[in-house]
Amino acid sequence: MDITQILQFGSAPKRLRAIAFVEGISYLLLLLIAMPMKYLLGIKLGVTIVGGIHGALFVAFAFMTLHAMIAYKKGILWGIKVGFASIVPLGTFFLDKDLKDLAEKHG
Repeated sequence: MDITQILQFGSAPKRLRAIAFVEGISYLLLLLIAMPMKYLLGIKLGVTIVGGIHGALFVAFAFMTLHAMIAYKKGILWGIKVGFASIVPLGTFFLDKDLKDLAEKHG
């Protein structure tokens, strides 16, 4: 997986793929670093910062998914699949092939 191929913003499908990747990274940081810092070490600042960033990325991802559903005539099942992938750890990384295909077809 070449990071320069993922983080391209030239078209809406490429932006969706990029935001999915960054959202997935932020989710892992939240789950694997920030939350253990809060609950094991009592340091709440990590969850405040990483949680806020992740929340903003999640909302952006949701809106971009909705845009893709409308603009590229993706069905509700595709939207549910993308939404489910966004709440499962590593889900957006498994979704990357579908988003890459969407970017190649429409981007």
